Amino acid sequence: MSLLKASAISLGVAGAFVLGVWTSPYVRDEQPRTVAMQNESPAAPEVAPVRAERPSASTPRVVATPRIAASAEPVKLHVKPLLNSGTDMTIASAGFPDAEKFVTTAHAARNTQIPFVVLKHRVLAEGQTLASAIRESKPELDATLEANRAVAEARADLARLATAGVPGAF
Repeated sequence: MSLLKASAISLGVAGAFVLGVWTSPYVRDEQPRTVAMQNESPAAPEVAPVRAERPSASTPRVVATPRIAASAEPVKLHVKPLLNSGTDMTIASAGFPDAEKFVTTAHAARNTQIPFVVLKHRVLAEGQTLASAIRESKPELDATLEANRAVAEARADLARLATAGVPGAF
């Protein structure tokens, strides 16, 4: 093989790699999710009704928690101890589609010692999953385990808020 051919092949491989790195943030493989609602109450206007087929005995039933706004005062008061002192809770909660994602990100930041603003940016602005945002910040951690732990803690917190009868929680 001549030097010219070897150089052309090397340049082509390097160009393909650069093109892949350059376009990777714009390529996403996301599937829409369908959720069946259980015990939908008319007092929760934020919950969009979802039509679901009647589940059979062998089909597991998917139940979603009602969507709470991340900017709800009870949620912000609950998350405040998880974040650094002096954090502006209005700014911290801005951009999150619901309280579950906000509280989950706050728990993940506290559990992993990754700054909340870094996780928030990667999840909201870059569109990463929480696990991939954790993995990018601290590759030595089990990112999936940490993300699942944060989700479980957030759901437990929101369930406590709902059962405590906090006004504005649901």
